[in-house]
Formats: sequence, C-alpha cells, structure tokens
Amino acid sequence: MPESTARSGRQPAGTPEPPALAAAPEGPEPGLPAPTVLEVLRRLDGGPRGLTETEAGQRLARLGENTVPARRDPSWPRLFVRSLRDPFTAVLGCLGLVSAAVSAWGTASVILLLVVVSCVLRACGEHRADRSAAALRDLVATTATVLRRDDEDAPPVPREVPVADLVPGDVVRLGPGDLVPADVRLLRASGLTVHQAALTGESAPVAKSAGDLPRAAGQGVFDQPQLCFLGSSVASGSAAAVVTETGARVRFAAAHDPAANRPRTSAFDRSVHGISWLLIRFMLLTPPLVLTANAALRGRGLETLPFAVAVAVGLSPEMLPVLVTLCLARGASLLARAHGVIVKRLPALHDLGAVDVLCLDKTGTLTQDRPVLDRALGPDGRDDPDVLHWAAVNAWWTLQLADLPEPDALDEAILDAADEDALTAYDGTAAIAFTPAHRLATAVVRTPGRLGTHTLVVKGDVQAVLERCALGDDERERLGRLTLRHADSGVRVLAVATAERSARRGAYTPADARGLTFRGLITLRDALAPTAADALAVLTARGVTVKVLTGDHPGTARRACLDLGVPVGEGTVLTADRVDALTDDELTEAAGRTTVFARCTPEHKARITGALRRSGRTVGFLGDGVNDLPALRAADVGIAPREAADVARESADVVLAEKDLTAIAHAVTAGRHAGDNIATYLRVTLSSNLGNVLAMLCAGLLLPFLPMLPAQVLAQNLCFDAAQLTFAHDRPHPAALRRPAVLDPRDLLRFITGFGMLNAVADLATFGVLALALHGPGAGDDGAVFHSGWFTENLLTQALVMVLLRVGRRSAEGSGPGPVVWAALALAGTGLALPPSPLGPVLGLTALPAVYYLLLTVVLVLYAGALLAARARYERRAGAGTAACAGGGAAA
Repeated sequence: MPESTARSGRQPAGTPEPPALAAAPEGPEPGLPAPTVLEVLRRLDGGPRGLTETEAGQRLARLGENTVPARRDPSWPRLFVRSLRDPFTAVLGCLGLVSAAVSAWGTASVILLLVVVSCVLRACGEHRADRSAAALRDLVATTATVLRRDDEDAPPVPREVPVADLVPGDVVRLGPGDLVPADVRLLRASGLTVHQAALTGESAPVAKSAGDLPRAAGQGVFDQPQLCFLGSSVASGSAAAVVTETGARVRFAAAHDPAANRPRTSAFDRSVHGISWLLIRFMLLTPPLVLTANAALRGRGLETLPFAVAVAVGLSPEMLPVLVTLCLARGASLLARAHGVIVKRLPALHDLGAVDVLCLDKTGTLTQDRPVLDRALGPDGRDDPDVLHWAAVNAWWTLQLADLPEPDALDEAILDAADEDALTAYDGTAAIAFTPAHRLATAVVRTPGRLGTHTLVVKGDVQAVLERCALGDDERERLGRLTLRHADSGVRVLAVATAERSARRGAYTPADARGLTFRGLITLRDALAPTAADALAVLTARGVTVKVLTGDHPGTARRACLDLGVPVGEGTVLTADRVDALTDDELTEAAGRTTVFARCTPEHKARITGALRRSGRTVGFLGDGVNDLPALRAADVGIAPREAADVARESADVVLAEKDLTAIAHAVTAGRHAGDNIATYLRVTLSSNLGNVLAMLCAGLLLPFLPMLPAQVLAQNLCFDAAQLTFAHDRPHPAALRRPAVLDPRDLLRFITGFGMLNAVADLATFGVLALALHGPGAGDDGAVFHSGWFTENLLTQALVMVLLRVGRRSAEGSGPGPVVWAALALAGTGLALPPSPLGPVLGLTALPAVYYLLLTVVLVLYAGALLAARARYERRAGAGTAACAGGGAAA
C-alpha cells in the first residue's frame, strides 16, 4: 500500500465545532490504540442505532449542510479589471496617458481603444471558460442510506436522505458502488474494500475493517483501516459506519483552503514581464534622447515633445495585447469545439505551448484501471497454456457459485484471455471466494470421465498457495525467487494449484485446500490506455518529456512505461523514501534524469514539480484527485479531466473532456501555434519599429524639419498594425511545433537589434534616394516629398519583413498565399496609393516623382537580399534546434 500523508485538519475561520471530533483528524500517535468504537460514539453523543430525526435536525441547523465549500467564479467586470493588470496592457495604457498629456489626442484615443478591446476580448474568453467549467461540476454523491429513528424508543429505520442532510453521529450503510458520503468510522464491515485513488493515488482497492487496531509507524491517516473518507467509493463488501465529519471539516474540503490557492508565476507571466521591461526601457529612453538631440543640434525646444512621444509610440507594438488575446482566445475556442478541452485561464494556452516536461500519474492515464493477462507460466518458468486453463476454471466457477458482491477484476481478465468453450465441459459443485484472511479462491468441479472424483482448483496469493502445496523447501524457495523476479518486473503474480478429492456431499472449507499440486503462475499487468502510446509519441516529437509521479509500486510504473515505449534506464526510477533523503538542490539535479517517481504522496509530487521548475523547465501536471492538488498548484499549468474531483478541476488551468493524453497533445500543439504567432508578431514588429526609430533619430538631426509628422507616424502605425493582426490566423512552420514556444527576452533583444539595424540601413539608403528625388523635376515641397517618400518606403519595407521573415515556414494554406501574404500586399498597396490619393494632403503627403520609384525599387531589392542573407546567418548560428526561430517565427 503506498504511503499516504494526512492533510491539514485546520478548520476555516468561523466554522462551528461539531459535538465532538470523533476520530481525531490526525489519528493517534503511532503504536497507540486508535479510539475504540465506543469512544467514538461517546464523543459524538450517538449510538449504533443512529440519531433521532429531532437530533439530526438540531445538528444540521447548528453545523450546516454536508457540502464542500463552493468555488465562486469571478464576474465579468472583475475579469475585465484583472486583465488591466497585464504588463503589456499597462505599458500601452501608460503610453496613451502620456500622449494625452502632450495633447496628442489622436494617438491617445487609438491606444486607449486598443487597451479596451484587448481587455474585453480577454475577459469574454475567460468568462466563457469559467461558465463551461462550472457546467462540468457535479455532486460527489446525491443520497445516502442512513439509520434514523422517529423518537428515542422507536427502532432504527434505513432511509435514503440527501447527502447534504448528513450530520456527525449519523449511522450510514455502505455497499458495492456506493460513494462514501462523509468522513466515517466503521462500526461493522464485511469484506470491505474501497477505491481511494482520488485521495492517495493508489489504483488498487484498499481493504478496510472495523477492528480497534493501533496506528503503525509511518502509517498515514488514509491508511488506517477503520476510517473511510469523502472522495472514496466502495469496491466490494458492505459496512455500517458512523459519520465523524461533514461539510467544511472533511479532509476532502481541506483542498478548498483559499490560502492554498495563491496565484503562481507561470511561464507566460515570466516571459511577459521580461519583454515588458525591455519595451519600457526602450520607450523611456527614446523621448529624452529625441528632445536632447534636437535641442543640442537644431535648437528646437518642447515643440518636438509630441514628435518624441510619437516616436516612443512608434517603437511600441500597439496591437500586442489585442493580438496576444486573439491568438490565445482563438486557440482556446478551437480546442473547446474540436477536442473538448476547456482553457480556463487564457495565458495557460501559451504555457501549454511552452511545456517541455509533463508530469502525470500512471493509473487512468497511461493505463486503464483494469488488469489484463500477461503470461501463464509452468513450474519451470516457461509458458504453459494448461496453467491458464486451470486458472480460468477457477475464475469461471468462482464467479458462478461464490457469493460475490461484484465480479473480481482479476477473474475477468483471466476469462477474457481463456477459451470459455473448454470450461463448459466441467460441472462446478462448490466455490469458496477469496477473502483477505486466507487469500485464496477455491472452485470444486467434476472432471469429465472421472466419476466419484472432485477436483479442487485453487488460485490466489503465491505464498498462500505454496504453503498448501506438497513441495520440498528447495523447490518452494526456487518458486519464490521466480515469483519475485516477475513481481519486480511490474506484474501481479497469482499461483494456481489443484488437488483430487473423493466426491462428497458435505460443504467444502478453506481447510480442504492442502496437499496441493502446484500448476504454475499467472501474471497480470495493467491494461494500457488505447491512445497512450500514440499520444506519447506525439508529445516526444513535440519535445515534451514525460515523467510519471505515482503512488504505485515502482516496478508496476516502470513496466507500464516500457510497454508504451517510454525509455526507463538504470537510475531513472526514484521511490519516495529516496526523494526524502535528497536536499532541494540534489532533487533539482535528480529530477531532470529521473523518469519514474514511485510511492509518491501529495507532498512528494508538489516537491518534484517545484524542483523541475527550479531547473528552468516549464512543467505541466495532469492530475484528477485531491492528492494531486499541491502539484497542480505548483506546476506552470495544471491539467485535470472532467471526471476529476471537484477541487482538482477547479484548481486546474485546463480541463479535458476525457483523461486522454491525445487531448493534451492537441492542447500542446494549439499552444505552440499561439506562441509561435505571438513571437512572430513581436520579432517582426519590434525589429521594424526599432529600425524606424533609429532612422527618425538620424533624420531629425540631419533635416531642418521633422522627418515625419505625428499624424503620419500614427497613420503608418495603424496600417502596419491592422496588417499584423493576420498573424493571429497564421499557421506556423511544422518545425515550430517540435520545441517549446518560449518568449525569451534575450533572444528577442538579439533578433530585433540585428534586424532593426538592417532596417535602419534601408531607411538611410532611402534618404539618399530622396535627396536625389528632391532635386529632380517636379520634386515640389521638400518636406512634403520627404514625408511621402519615407512613408511609402516604411510600409513597403514592413510588408517585405512580414513576408520574407517567414519564408522558411512551409505554407499551411497550400499553394496559394495565406492571410499574412495578402495583408502584406494590402499594406504595400496602401503605401503606394495613399500619398497621391485625396487623403494624402490631409496627412501632409503628396505625389512622388517617377524617378523616386525606380531608385526605391533598387533599394528594396538590395534590402530583400540582405534580409534573406541575415536570416540565413541567424538560423545557422541558432542551430538546428531553433532553425525556424529567425524565420518569422523565430517566430516562436
């Protein structure tokens, strides 16, 4: 049984005390006796006959309903206000206020409009995701069977009551398939086993009993056999139990502690803050530099302040908040429609694209929660079909004749692999079901052609079977080693034996299973999830490393990984006890090379997740139980399936329709698409804007007039920004999907510096062309021609950047141009058509002489060649792993 660690028993402020906390939340000290049944009932002021209706009503009024505290989703206005705290939005808002302060009302209006649009889009997307997630919530249970009395003297009557009406002291009955409706202490139990994977992560049912046993050393509260908890369900057997805790005091509700829901800094947050500060430094430096240079060299004063602010705005990517929100919202919408994946927090989609480590449990993700036959081995360790035959005879007649609360999963796995037609030749006469006491299942059959003889077919725990076989010590030891070798490989092992007995009419007992003939071993493994292998291959191709954090046996987890093609070499498996022996720095180093972490408690999972993040990895965690909550909160992005525990689903950033790795692979792909397009926009826009700013500074020092009017800067930016919105609909190169989409400020700075300088050189070359054009026939006003020529050249070079910095990506739209190419063509057309149009004079633009266009063509051709050469050099330096980086999606 995996180790479990008790969660904090702290109660929320203002929670009323129950009449008495029957079984102290943490349980007794190891080695001391647990409270007896009588002590529990005395503290609860109850009895085995249950409460009266009057007592139950009084306690319900005093203690409140038995419901886990509900999570309140933020309202749309609150989401809108929260989106204003986004650093990108804050930078743009500050620029808008500065523009308003210097009376640049057009610039201020446009910027503030973009801020509002961005916030509205983000708030709508997250509000829609919250509503979808709320629709997935369901009750843990609806009704429970409880013993209630009309008055003190009346006999107890079983009644179905809503789970919300249960109170401490109620006596409830549990049967197969029932959900445990509260934290309870068992009064009576018969063959009771419960599934408590949601609490501990252990896939196999856990045996429970009502005996007054001491708490063993190292035993967690969930391991105490006399206690059951809300969040678990009955696998087999029956029981009567007294309710000890309800509502906010159950252990399941401890996960709702608001203090545990503190926001974490995700990969997206770290990237956004780094890039935001990079932009802030540039924009704070630009206005003083423009003012100082103009005052020192041209004797201009504060009249250049609007131009300086316009230059700073020209450097900023005004559409960034809108484009980020569009990319993320579009990806989240497609995921919800096509794959049933709900992204509750839009930046989590970018985090999914940046994930390079995915931590997950084994059961239900890599494997199904059911066994399948692995091998049938004879006493010599070789495959022997007769062993499977006898095991199937035992399973068939045990299921037919024994009084089982529900079919045994191991028996069903054996029968699925056997030839059931051969079983009908036998006539079963008796069966003794498996019990934890004697760990055997026995079937008694009449063998065809052997009148007067019964065959006992015994199947069960290897040690229990060997003890009943007629074997020498050496042979028994050899078979024990054989069993251990297979068990260490991660399979469950059962032994099969038979014995001949004279037919009799009397009942058979477990004592009849003696002097057996050992037949062989049956090994069973967990059934693999049908889509897991393909999904793992896709994730590996995406550069995502999978790490298994499980409460199961290390051999079982290792076997599942190997069966699915996940390499698990020597030294790549760590158990919880070894993790405990490592310091944080040692664990950070070990976590990178470890594939399987076994016997993990919730605290281990959270600590391992934190160690991976400290090593610089972006971590996603897939979990579905209360035991996964600490790790869900510690990861960059928490993922939970729809059927997960409510608290796990509410704490997750992404909710899956099914617990299927294929959906995660789709989500990672969507995140890579969004991240690549966001980075493409940043790199293309910032490099082009930086080149323009450098050229403006040079022109401002060389010319007797402003190189571009504020209205022209604004118009140019609006044209460029409108064209770049198409990046939200672009399809990246397939190479961009093979690595995490990380916004690295240092890489961004290198990119925009190199390509920005190249753009500035093209602008300076244009100044030379304009100098020739200004002295040609029909040049007209020097200022108007210069403004018009540079305006046209800016839009044409920006269109070239949009196209040429993404030529390395294979067009996903087929042979025709995609939306980005069409937008670039429209941008170029605007640059050529606007100056001679009727709108030109309104902006201070005028028609250009023909010679200018000829000379500009030469400049553009040279610029395009230099751009492609610089891009190829950048890709070579970046290496094969980031070959797509400079190509517009360095851009990722």
